[in-house]
Amino acid sequence: MVNRLFLLALFMALTLAASAQKKAYRTRADKRTLADSLPLAMPYNRLIDGAGTSLLYGDNTLENHALDLIPLPGGNQVVIEDRYGIAILDRASRKITYRWSLRDAPETKSLMSTFSGIEAFVDNGQTYLVWGASEREKGKSGVVIATLAKGKISRVELLTFAPVAPSPLSLPNDVAVRKEGSAYFLYVVLNGNNQLAKVRFADRQILWTVPTGVAPYSVAFAGNRAFVTNWAGPVPGMDVPRMDVPGVDTSGMDTTQRAQAETAGVPWGSAYVDPRTGAISRGSVSVIDLAQGSVDAEVAVGLHPNAIISSPDERLLYVANGNSDYVSVIDVQTKQVTDSIAVGLFGRDNPYIGSTPNALALDSAGTTLYVANGLDNALAVVSLVTDGTSTGPRSRVRGYIPTQAYPAGILLLGRDLYVANLEGTGARIATLVESGSRGPGLNPDQKAFTPHRQLATLSIIPVPDDRTLADYTQRVRRLSQQFRLALAERLPRPNAKPVPLPERIGEPSVFKHVLYIIKENRTYDQVLGDMPEGRGMASLCVFGDSITPNQHRLAREYLLMDNYYASGKSSAEGHHWVDAAMVTDYTEKSVRGWFRSYPHVLYDALVYNKKGMIWNNALDHGKTVRIYGEACTCQFDKKQYDWQKLYRMRQAGQPFSYTNTTTISRVRPILAMDFPGCNDEVINDQMRADAFIRELNETAARPGDEWPNLMVMSLPNDHTAGMSPAFPTPRAMVADNDLAVGRIVEAVSRSRFAASTVIFITEDDSQAGWDHISAYRTTGFVISPYSRLRRTVRTNYNQTSMVRTIEQILGLPPMNVIDATALPMFDCFVNKPDQAPYTALPNRVPLDEMNKPLSVLRGRALEYARESVEQSDEGIDTGEDDLMNRILWFWARGNKPYPKAGLH
Repeated sequence: MVNRLFLLALFMALTLAASAQKKAYRTRADKRTLADSLPLAMPYNRLIDGAGTSLLYGDNTLENHALDLIPLPGGNQVVIEDRYGIAILDRASRKITYRWSLRDAPETKSLMSTFSGIEAFVDNGQTYLVWGASEREKGKSGVVIATLAKGKISRVELLTFAPVAPSPLSLPNDVAVRKEGSAYFLYVVLNGNNQLAKVRFADRQILWTVPTGVAPYSVAFAGNRAFVTNWAGPVPGMDVPRMDVPGVDTSGMDTTQRAQAETAGVPWGSAYVDPRTGAISRGSVSVIDLAQGSVDAEVAVGLHPNAIISSPDERLLYVANGNSDYVSVIDVQTKQVTDSIAVGLFGRDNPYIGSTPNALALDSAGTTLYVANGLDNALAVVSLVTDGTSTGPRSRVRGYIPTQAYPAGILLLGRDLYVANLEGTGARIATLVESGSRGPGLNPDQKAFTPHRQLATLSIIPVPDDRTLADYTQRVRRLSQQFRLALAERLPRPNAKPVPLPERIGEPSVFKHVLYIIKENRTYDQVLGDMPEGRGMASLCVFGDSITPNQHRLAREYLLMDNYYASGKSSAEGHHWVDAAMVTDYTEKSVRGWFRSYPHVLYDALVYNKKGMIWNNALDHGKTVRIYGEACTCQFDKKQYDWQKLYRMRQAGQPFSYTNTTTISRVRPILAMDFPGCNDEVINDQMRADAFIRELNETAARPGDEWPNLMVMSLPNDHTAGMSPAFPTPRAMVADNDLAVGRIVEAVSRSRFAASTVIFITEDDSQAGWDHISAYRTTGFVISPYSRLRRTVRTNYNQTSMVRTIEQILGLPPMNVIDATALPMFDCFVNKPDQAPYTALPNRVPLDEMNKPLSVLRGRALEYARESVEQSDEGIDTGEDDLMNRILWFWARGNKPYPKAGLH
């Protein structure tokens, strides 16, 4: 009896201890939705409560992003560069007094502002604004030259630059204005051409162009030299020494071939990459002699160097390294880096990256540097030491100032900081949609959200004194969930028993295998909004139970998450969030424009952070990995195969020939070549399910356990092909995807690996629909014998929570500051398993229910069908996200009005 009581007491003590451990991760925000008030929750473990005053502005039917800012001559007004044009702020009244869109002028109506960089100057009594603008589809780009008169733009011209092959766009970015003698000259960074151009402003003559490194970003002057940051480092030479590249046999290659093998992955050329991750491995600053118009030197700095600024005396230059979390200090005379200032929120010795410095400002004395840390949602305040030696005092971060989301431009005027916030408060514009409800006391309209309606924001923050800065610093650390870093670094306890989700990284899990399925673009309400068990709006549910019976059954038999969010707003962001739990400065600076690439299949090295993706993390820690369709392109003869032919071939049991390719050398050995890649919806998802199930059964038939620890799968056809006659209807394609999910879950649950496997399913984003809670809300599933909760989980989780949970199960450390501070999905597991297998439900919609041919369509139906043909010809996700949203709305709702303009 005593022993039983002792054991019972021990069990209760251990249970309470475990509960306390899990509670240590919690905050009051964990049950909130993204619709709740300040501090605003972002969909990646960050809260927003910026200092100072914040202004919101922009066209509420668009996704607005503030990029940069500059004072007008005289200093009484500030011009804000945003993705769609410019706005003018009156400093005295703190009001936006004027807004001008690139769409307002015929010369620029198809363009968007590029990554960053705007200048204002007066020539012959006339005020001018100059900045870069471009568009992706037709190869048009140039420098916008806008004339200001009486506070408004009176005239606009576009100064174009011819693209240099293989680039289709010259892609001007930063523009610097320099007066030489009595004349003004423009120095234009041509990001696409890998050039700096000098233009005489008086007659718009291009005097010279000088080569730079790869994807030049910004320019600053010191003495008679220009210093240009190169986002992707130096141009690779042909004298690259041999190096071992995982998955690539370089033994028989000549020097050129080896260079190409090691520098793959950047559109319009190549750059040095880390073969382990595919990420850019070098950063540089090109030094250009202005008198000679020639390259003088190239200085190695950190990764993804973006913003650059000169000290007031032009002795030093400061460079923000977006993928290294530090600022490089360059001595102008010696052209050497003399210091590296760690500016990340979590300190110099922190092993995690992700703060993402991307903009700079200096005080007039040159003693304080302000650094915009994008993913910290904060400015780092750096006390500079400009005359110290290597053994003397060093520059250091004094503290942090909270901003809104992703500060991307800083201006210091007097005692005020002006900050352009690229993400601001996120996509929170409420839009009226018809609810379908009518009658006394019923509101006929309801509010809903979509990711592509968002206001731009500007923060005005008085420069804080030391005491205020200390308070701000604590606020930034609190909003960034810093306390979870210590929890992520606790050592595993000896003799810990296996549980589904260990409390500490390195403690054993009952799971040995994780299957991570990534789908495409649906919101929660679109799919599960008809479930009374969750917070849904049935009127927004266009792919409900009759189309997605398996996802509904999975939500009921396992668990329903109605407070789960995508971290990004499009597939070009989404696949980076789901695979890496963060995005780089390149991705954020490209949002909505996607000038160089729309990299949802991960073919552009500039999108990878230096730690890489979750498969790198697993491989680096001795885990086995298999990739099914993610991070690859599927190549086949599209003239020979269309959707219907492949569908019939599958029914007849006939194979077809294709090849999966990837730009990441480390992915090649772990890429399933018999699983068709994710970038083409001509291939139906049943073929993908067939391939996976076949490989699962073959592995299960062999002795031992050869099944991979981590499997990452892309299952994309719920994206749909809109109304293209070459494809099934949207509901048929979503049903195809749903059936594939059901079959895969059933196969795993009936395999001999069932007890040791957990399946995570997420959409990559929520961009192609509407949701009444949040633009970011989407569907997420956790499926395992230990996840048969049969209830609704209301905890606020997001894609980075899912990545962190996978890491915790596999015993992997976090990759960056975002997943290191994520909340593991403790509420999705219990310790008692239910081993009953899952039985997939058959599709209730014919999978070959085809869209109508163009010949029978008229009006808007014909217009949208033609647009769908154009989009599907380019493959899944072309970047025209709002158009696809409108197409799907029309398909589902006919002539019912598209949701009205947003409210704010």
